[in-house]
Amino acid sequence: MRAISPAYIVSAVRTPVGKRGGALATAHPADLAAHVLREVVALVSVDPAEIDDVILGCVDQVGAQASNIARTAVLSAEFPERVPATTIDRQCGSSQQAIHFAAQGIMSGTQDLVIAAGVEVMSSVPLGSATTAGQEAGLGSPRSGEGWFARFGEVNFSQFTGAELIAEKWGIDRGAMEEYSVASHERAVTAADSGEFREEIVPWGSAETDEGPRRDTSLAKMQKLEPLTPGGLMTAAVSSQISDASAALLLASQRAVDRWQLRPLARVAAMDVVGSDPRLMLSGPIPATRRVLEKSDLKLGDIGHFEINEAFAPVVLAWMKELGVNWERTNPVGGAISLGHPLGATGARLMTTLVHSMRRNGTRFGLQSMCEGGGMANATVLELCD
Repeated sequence: MRAISPAYIVSAVRTPVGKRGGALATAHPADLAAHVLREVVALVSVDPAEIDDVILGCVDQVGAQASNIARTAVLSAEFPERVPATTIDRQCGSSQQAIHFAAQGIMSGTQDLVIAAGVEVMSSVPLGSATTAGQEAGLGSPRSGEGWFARFGEVNFSQFTGAELIAEKWGIDRGAMEEYSVASHERAVTAADSGEFREEIVPWGSAETDEGPRRDTSLAKMQKLEPLTPGGLMTAAVSSQISDASAALLLASQRAVDRWQLRPLARVAAMDVVGSDPRLMLSGPIPATRRVLEKSDLKLGDIGHFEINEAFAPVVLAWMKELGVNWERTNPVGGAISLGHPLGATGARLMTTLVHSMRRNGTRFGLQSMCEGGGMANATVLELCD
């Protein structure tokens, strides 16, 4: 076995994020993923036959996204048949977990080149499709077993309920959430207009830009929306958007960097994943951030760019309030509220944006964390490479 190596990100790309029913709605998930797989390798002129594995996140693995969609995407990309692939599900953090697995394979010395990717076409495979399909087939639901019911006393927990509970626990009102959401759209529009996403996006047909950011949004418009649950605080405006997209990152060992004369963009400096209260469900980024900072021997003040997934506005607001992080360093180019949340692709989309932003701005350390269904969260620290 070869010596332990650092894990470097050497290329990172994504499609535009399409809105529900938008320009990517009719794309087959395998073709969309194949598109970014080809591009992430072509950028660095590595022979695809040298890829040790492709690890792809996808949440609703049913229909067009079933039967190990990662392997289908690899073959659709016309990679050599020898290149293996696997599909993983850690809910919204699936492709961030794919990055962790890729980095761990490289750091262990067992692999040299691994693609971490994600895909989700929610327009054609709606949220919860796998669960619905199982229930309609008479196969039950994932949380209908005796052990789950004996422990929790109910069949399921809702992410919307979790968001409401977080808002209540951290004292976040609807006005604060709407102000945050308006800022997310404004930041995304500003970033797009200034060309900040140009390097990371590979067009899909005529789709060249993200479709989610709303130029005409305002507090007045948000205040007119009805809550998603009667008497609740959450509305569509303070929630992430249903979206379609794919993203991919190529990770390499020092051996591969030397062999292929690659230029590392960033090093995976630390990784962690935690479980958290499944009722709150979405509070995991708080303990995950603390733990990954401990592992990296860094402090919050050392991090120049935070990407905290905007599943719902109170998730990010509670995280900032609990840890004392300001808005300026948090999701500076917008997030899932404005750019969209294509589930299994979001972790890779966020990290693609993070690494390109760090390169553009000379930011030494960046940190990404995501809340995940069932009460979990991944956290990753990247260090900029010279």
